[in-house]
Amino acid sequence: ITGRAPKLQYDTKKPLFSLSLKNMFQKKPIMLSISPVAIRSSWPCTARLIVRASAKAVTKVIVHRQPAEDVIKAKGVRSWPTWGCGVSKFPWTYKENETCYILEGKVVVTPDAGGEAVEINAGDLAIFPAGMSCIWDVKAPIDKHYNFH
Repeated sequence: ITGRAPKLQYDTKKPLFSLSLKNMFQKKPIMLSISPVAIRSSWPCTARLIVRASAKAVTKVIVHRQPAEDVIKAKGVRSWPTWGCGVSKFPWTYKENETCYILEGKVVVTPDAGGEAVEINAGDLAIFPAGMSCIWDVKAPIDKHYNFH
């Protein structure tokens, strides 16, 4: 803001307001605060705001153990493409959200950013968040349906 503005008194240590949003994947709050910043009187503006947003990196894999067949049908899982691999260990980064249904096999997925390792087995439905990097440790050959969204 440039030019002259009315003199306002703010406590620069307290936010003007905060907005709480919900992370659509983990349903955890994301805080957005707007606070005034103390400025020098010689600067050409009389007020300045800093916007800070914070949220922990999305590192959680959601696993639905052995969902009922009607859930699988409702999602159209059987029409999704398939992918498979043998016993192996490799890094992976999700550029988009992925939901997969494990037809065969067993894998342990460990998020890089300190998330908890999770075992996914045949018959499980798993959701991986966009932006998550992890290590796939395939313990038994995997065959899965997958859908990016």
